[in-house]
Amino acid sequence: MYLHVPLFLVLLVNVAPSDAALFSRGSDKLSSAATHVHRHVIKRSTGLLDDIRLAYAGIRQQKPQALLQQPKLHCVNNAGKGLAGIAPGGISTSNATGSDVPAGSSSSSAASSSIGSSRRPTSLTATPIAASPTSPVSSASAPSATGAAPSSPSSSASSSPWKVAQSYQGSSFFDGWDFQDSPDTTTHGVALYIDRDSAQAANLIEINDAGNAVMRVETTPTVSQYRKSIRITTQYSYTGGLIVLDAVHMPTGCGTWPAFWSNGPNWPAGGEIDMVEGVNDYTNNQVTLHTDPGCTMPSSDPSALDITGTLIATTDCSASETGNAGCGVRGSQTNSYGAAFNSIGGGVYATLWDDDGIKTWFFPRNSIPSDLANGAPQPDLWGNPMASFPASSCDPFKYFYQHTAIFDTTLCGDWAGGVWGAAGVPGQEQSCAARTNVQTCEDFVLNHGSSFTDAYWEVKSVKIYQKSS
Repeated sequence: MYLHVPLFLVLLVNVAPSDAALFSRGSDKLSSAATHVHRHVIKRSTGLLDDIRLAYAGIRQQKPQALLQQPKLHCVNNAGKGLAGIAPGGISTSNATGSDVPAGSSSSSAASSSIGSSRRPTSLTATPIAASPTSPVSSASAPSATGAAPSSPSSSASSSPWKVAQSYQGSSFFDGWDFQDSPDTTTHGVALYIDRDSAQAANLIEINDAGNAVMRVETTPTVSQYRKSIRITTQYSYTGGLIVLDAVHMPTGCGTWPAFWSNGPNWPAGGEIDMVEGVNDYTNNQVTLHTDPGCTMPSSDPSALDITGTLIATTDCSASETGNAGCGVRGSQTNSYGAAFNSIGGGVYATLWDDDGIKTWFFPRNSIPSDLANGAPQPDLWGNPMASFPASSCDPFKYFYQHTAIFDTTLCGDWAGGVWGAAGVPGQEQSCAARTNVQTCEDFVLNHGSSFTDAYWEVKSVKIYQKSS
């Protein structure tokens, strides 16, 4: 069981280098392992910091606070760079030119020894599965989120430059993923990630009667040290593109910390994009970037950014300069995460990564744009996104490359456990400690297995699009 120290001690440990003693042993393997563990300790600390700030302020949605420093506009628009899915060996699976991987890219010693999320280096050794024909994300008659009249499948397909490069859905959904097989020691969680065969035998994964992929958390009444869960990473990697998640249900409830995200190699040099994330009973999704120094947001004003969400704390996306917090945006839609999301049958998250920057939209089930539903996406028609990180102050192909997509559900840990006694965040008007009458998150998770019947992902599809030539 993990005990949570005061916040200032957590931050002190996270900021101070802790790998020197290990490196002095002269073992590359030990050094690499130490770096991997340490850089995950501070997973998604932006959420923990903001939640504590909001909880003690006693407010639900807070306007951006004055920034501690002015944005550093070190980056320039990377116009003209191509978008390429990267197969093992660095072979492009797109007709776009260039892989856009910075030559000799590396992070500072301080940044490379720590990480803001439980991110492991991207694997480029697995063989990607072939792209498969896709079915609509939703009914073709679904209304457009922008209010435009639905377009026909043929007209949408003919006008959309985006084509599916990789698809995960139906009975073969799990074939293109690597399953992590180890405890979540990286975020101090009490989740034990298990391999595919074990997960299938324990009924923690399945393709259900609706043809959707299900990933569960173990519900055994009492466990001694860890509760079993699932973490999977795509074998396919990509640089740029449009990543579309269609989910019916996500894990929710006190003690849960699910996410759908991506990262590149040599964190934070390859960047990290948290597309769907939150903890406990939250109702508003959070989108966050973690990068090398130099990537910022050009403004803290949602209207200037043309977004529907609200900046959490800082415009600086650098992991090393923000204590691994990065730059985060909390969505304004109270059904974009958790139980509220599940109650409407879920919806679609779409993350666009192109020359203009990185943007994420959320569409409830009854508001999926017809072009997206028809598999011919046209992001220009979707209106303002939930979150946007413009290329004007963060080159999207310098700070992000060779990403793999990841699902995980950890339990407790630095964020969910750290705000166990906090309230005042949308969906968490009452703290989990008060709601469950259990003093610690770890005690609750290990001894109340029946509380995790709703701690599961049900996913219709994940599709990664690339622009056609």
